Amino acid sequence: MKKTFYITTAIDYVNGVPHLGTAYEKITADIINRFKKLAGYDTHFLMGNDEHSQNVFKKAQELNMDPVKYCDMMEEKFTSAWGRLNVKFDDFIRTTAPRHKKTVSAFLQKIYDNGDIFKGYYEGFYCVSCERFYTEKELDENKNCPVHNTKPEWIKEENWFFRLSKYRDPLLEHIEKNPRFIRPEIRKNEIVNVLKEGLDDLSISRAGSTWGVQIPWDENSVTYVWFDALINYLSGIGYANDTEMYEKFWPANIHYIGKDITRFHCIYWPAMLMAAGVDLPETIFGHGFIMQSGAKLSKSSGNAMDLSTMIDELGAEPLRFYLASEVTLGQDGDFSVERFKEVYNSQLANDYGNLLNRTLTMVDKYHGRVVYKSSLEDELTKTVTEAVKKYYELFEDLRMKEAIQEAFRIITEGNLYIDNNKPWELAKDESSKEKLESVLHNLVDALRVFTILLYPVMPEKTSEAWRQLGFHNELDTILYEKILEDKTPEGHTTEKGSPVFPRME
Repeated sequence: MKKTFYITTAIDYVNGVPHLGTAYEKITADIINRFKKLAGYDTHFLMGNDEHSQNVFKKAQELNMDPVKYCDMMEEKFTSAWGRLNVKFDDFIRTTAPRHKKTVSAFLQKIYDNGDIFKGYYEGFYCVSCERFYTEKELDENKNCPVHNTKPEWIKEENWFFRLSKYRDPLLEHIEKNPRFIRPEIRKNEIVNVLKEGLDDLSISRAGSTWGVQIPWDENSVTYVWFDALINYLSGIGYANDTEMYEKFWPANIHYIGKDITRFHCIYWPAMLMAAGVDLPETIFGHGFIMQSGAKLSKSSGNAMDLSTMIDELGAEPLRFYLASEVTLGQDGDFSVERFKEVYNSQLANDYGNLLNRTLTMVDKYHGRVVYKSSLEDELTKTVTEAVKKYYELFEDLRMKEAIQEAFRIITEGNLYIDNNKPWELAKDESSKEKLESVLHNLVDALRVFTILLYPVMPEKTSEAWRQLGFHNELDTILYEKILEDKTPEGHTTEKGSPVFPRME
């Protein structure tokens, strides 16, 4: 049986449309999933929308819409945006879906039956925008929400509580025994420090509301939105309705989320799983933010770039490349149109595109588009072999930016290879016929390998380059383990085409 790989992203509130910050998470998760598929894994990629937020309910009221119909409309906007960005998920979960409600009820009942849910009174600071409670020490110096800079409400109500405090020591023990459970290291250290300070029990219900999943044993209360939302990772994998799928893919290999919600995912969620007797995910990875001039992009701050306009003007695939190659996973990254164009022109137009155009032109001019065999093992073939192995190791470790840089060694070496071997001079000398054949074969084969390596990042553009190189199988059917042995065959023919990466002015 194939190795399985299950990756999830955070589900998004639908009180606003996606922006570049949310797109960054989905794009890079998609790239990871595509890499794993080519690495031979049977993959499952889950995304979705978080619809039980009170902010979503209020937004629907503002528009005089039924909240479910509003969520239906927003699902179309979100999935359309992800489709335009070539984000190819396997499943899209909505928290208003019957299968999710069924899973939440079953999961809650399990924890309740195990004795880890009780009734009590809660009073404290509650940020309506975050939809979470804050302790006084978590507020800023002005007693405002640290995220939205607004005054939180003081709420007192009778709620159902989860015995979160019980799982402080088990969580610390699990983190110590599983060093890859929370990544990167800075996120792990933050969570360990929170745990060492101690945990309070968690209020998991809201009284007097009908917007949410009803508490199974209490018809007057609904589940707290964050408790409800986290369970999507199980409802999307068949916890309560598809035993075969659940057993195949759970536990998740990666929960891929923003660094601002690591507490929910690295403390609340694993504690909930422990209480329900469910295995914990392998890795929770907290990626950084995409900034603009040093400021975080967000709907609440009003500085979020219009994603649809960016796709129209800059292109979906170049955006994917920029975010993957410029930002180190786990760290913040900055976006500017100036830097974007610089990266595009330098790496895609001048380096990859130029090597592709030069090579295809010479194969056409000197050999009538026919690629002959190579009898030459040289620096280019050596670089290709080394780059493939290193690329794989780096990507497996989620060092995406470094993996792409390693792949580009092939392009750098390929352009130098042309300058050093001067095929235009070899073509003038009949005694150099065999060397010319080898040089052009090695260039085409290097481009074949590089195009496969870049496929997860730019699936459409690499498919276009792939066809120009004369290959007609689908890139997503290739396995990395076959890359080096499946060399370009003798007699292979290339195809003409327009530049894949025209310069961006």
